[in-house]
Amino acid sequence: MFSALRHRTAALALGVCFILPAQARAPHPGEFASEQARHIATYFPGRMTGTPAEMLSADYLHQQFTRMGYQSDIRKFNSRYTWTARNNQQNWQNVTGSTVIAAHEGKRPQQIIIMAHLDTYAPRSDADTDHNLGGLNLQGIDDNAAGLGVMLELAEQLKTVPTEYGIRFVATSGEEEGSLGAENVLKRMSEKEKKNTLLVINLNNLIVGDHLYFNSGKRTPASVRKLTRDRALAIARNLGINANMNPGKNPDYPQGTGCCSDAEVFDNAGIPVLSVEATNWLLGKKDGSQQRAKSKAFPEGVSRHDIKLDNIQYIDQALPGRIDRRSREVVRIMLPLVRELAKAGKK
Repeated sequence: MFSALRHRTAALALGVCFILPAQARAPHPGEFASEQARHIATYFPGRMTGTPAEMLSADYLHQQFTRMGYQSDIRKFNSRYTWTARNNQQNWQNVTGSTVIAAHEGKRPQQIIIMAHLDTYAPRSDADTDHNLGGLNLQGIDDNAAGLGVMLELAEQLKTVPTEYGIRFVATSGEEEGSLGAENVLKRMSEKEKKNTLLVINLNNLIVGDHLYFNSGKRTPASVRKLTRDRALAIARNLGINANMNPGKNPDYPQGTGCCSDAEVFDNAGIPVLSVEATNWLLGKKDGSQQRAKSKAFPEGVSRHDIKLDNIQYIDQALPGRIDRRSREVVRIMLPLVRELAKAGKK
């Protein structure tokens, strides 16, 4: 009998036998993703876990998936995080988050999860508030409306495509407070469902970083890395898109692997992971406040959660065309990759 690992590898390997052209069916790949990202950032700023803006954005995503014809629902979860006052006293903050899940059924029980978090950064201390980190005015176009936009375009393109394996589109909340929503999703999965999850693709921070990265989980087997991360990089090369993987300068994260965000929850559980991100951030810094090199948009040492920086107007000015171009690049790479892995047929 196959072990869970051998089963995942064999199942994914079958998918790459059916390679489709590396192009989206839409006339302008990434256009829908960019439009959706801008809409979410503009109309639902301050999407902090448990706030009205977060609930409204979850409802919007649910409506979009339903319009596309998916079975979709919103799952509530209760959790908490700590708040640090000026006197360094810590108190628990209780929150009720909203996770949106849409299902594309396949012929077989195995599934691929495509995930992006919908929440924006919530201040965790008085110091955060003093430095304008998070809050009601944070648009979060980079973190993480753009990830949601790409996820929605992938769902739009795949809605009528038959696949061997199921695809779950998951918009989590509570990522900014320590991946609370992702932990809840994993907790609700049965052991059988975990074994049948071939891959979790996490879309996060796709815009501001100067370099587009595809990284596997630290525990993702080499055989699965080849079919996922390495295949994504090959598609990028064929399309003339500059994409890389972690060069491995941080000893805690070997070449081609990454950390943090919602992906780490599934990596720790032994489920294969592919993280898609654009970064200048120092690997291993979970708060994202440090940078490996100065970016054109975010000066060295600043936080990506600053409300003056992570908004459409500023990024369009500092990085003209970046939102639309990066959305297009990620969609052009991810659509053929997901088709291959899910063993997609023709519309």
